[in-house]
Amino acid sequence: MNAYDEIYLTDAAANLGDMFDYAVNDLGYDGDTFMQMFIVSGIAEQFAHGNVKYIAGKSGFELADEIIRMITHTGAGTQPAYRARKTAAYWTGWILARYQWQCGMSYALMQKLLPFSEVCKMYPTLHESDAEKFFETANRTIKKNAPSTNLRQLRETFGISQTDLATKSGVHLRSIQMYEQRNKDINKAQVMTLAKIARTLGCSIEDFLEVTD
Repeated sequence: MNAYDEIYLTDAAANLGDMFDYAVNDLGYDGDTFMQMFIVSGIAEQFAHGNVKYIAGKSGFELADEIIRMITHTGAGTQPAYRARKTAAYWTGWILARYQWQCGMSYALMQKLLPFSEVCKMYPTLHESDAEKFFETANRTIKKNAPSTNLRQLRETFGISQTDLATKSGVHLRSIQMYEQRNKDINKAQVMTLAKIARTLGCSIEDFLEVTD
């Protein structure tokens, strides 16, 4: 399930790459710190859902500047430097945009299971490879970092028991148990069922869908 129309993907990936390149290499931000700022600002959610204003309507510099203004209430104050080669920070932003588009997972959950800094370390071995090679590596990493299902992790994060989730969402308890045990594929659940769970947990449907190889 792709996050938005593929015609915007090239711009979206380049803009996210430029945003992180600028934030890390011109402004000196730690990549994980700026990713968290991206998430907290709310722009990550808009980006993930294909808001054209953010995925294609702004440059990477403009995205970074808006995030910084929202979080610190001051502008970036530094113009981006010209670089002849793409940096590790650029590639990390670029490949994460493509991965998010492919899997539909929120940037917040991606950062938890596949931190920016961890992806950046993959640059020397994967930046010249086909994107599919990264996707395979990312899927393995996420499964390693999330041995339990996304639904169970989210439910436990919010401190809700399976019974409470069933009662509040209206989804049968047995179904919730089977999704968490992977005895039923939550990716194939009815949209109405997914929407009920998402509304109860206060998250997006994509956050508890499972990564597939």
